Amino acid sequence: MEQLDDDELAFLDYLSEYVTPHKKALIDKVLGNRTRYITMVLENIYKPHNASAVLRTADCFGIQDVYLIDGNESYAVNPYVTRGAAQWVDLHKYDNASGNATSECFRQLRQKGYKILATSPREGSLPLSELSIDQPLALVFGNEHEGVSNAAIEAADGLVHIPMKGFTESFNISVSAAICLYALQEKLEGKSVENYFLNKMEKTVLKYRWYQEIVKHSAAHKRAFFKK
Repeated sequence: MEQLDDDELAFLDYLSEYVTPHKKALIDKVLGNRTRYITMVLENIYKPHNASAVLRTADCFGIQDVYLIDGNESYAVNPYVTRGAAQWVDLHKYDNASGNATSECFRQLRQKGYKILATSPREGSLPLSELSIDQPLALVFGNEHEGVSNAAIEAADGLVHIPMKGFTESFNISVSAAICLYALQEKLEGKSVENYFLNKMEKTVLKYRWYQEIVKHSAAHKRAFFKK
């Protein structure tokens, strides 16, 4: 787990003098609802604005981490789509040029204790409403044309889908992400889930980063502070 040393904690205190009470209260409120218990994996998304829209969705639902398996090595955040969400969500990128990014991403997620579910309407897939959340959960979303890859489906711990009642087989990826996150958080509403929210150190680390995002000339402040 990432931690701050004494000097970094002192710099956090220093920066707090430049943050208004309103922004401090807002950041504390957001941190109080932040989670890593649920995360999302985006696999080979062709259209960058779709991935950017998912980042915005993640921030809205308090999801701190999004994992991106990038087959094109070309993804860049679209600020007009994210509406600033990329500042607040941690994006973990995996270059799939070697073809091993999906397995490496899944390996690291399992090391962190995640159960990995690929979103797919294939036979044997569980309807979203029947999904139980008994451990940290990573939802895998595929690209706009082919969905989740066969490799991801085979490597996942299971499949889940949003039931469709029309002719179209799927939603836009950002819509699917929003529906899944809303449904999962509704399931958890009122329940006490151990380690669902960030711990104190995780919140402090994020506050350290976020204060630097909002304080003007924070890089200059940082250089001057650490020269002391």
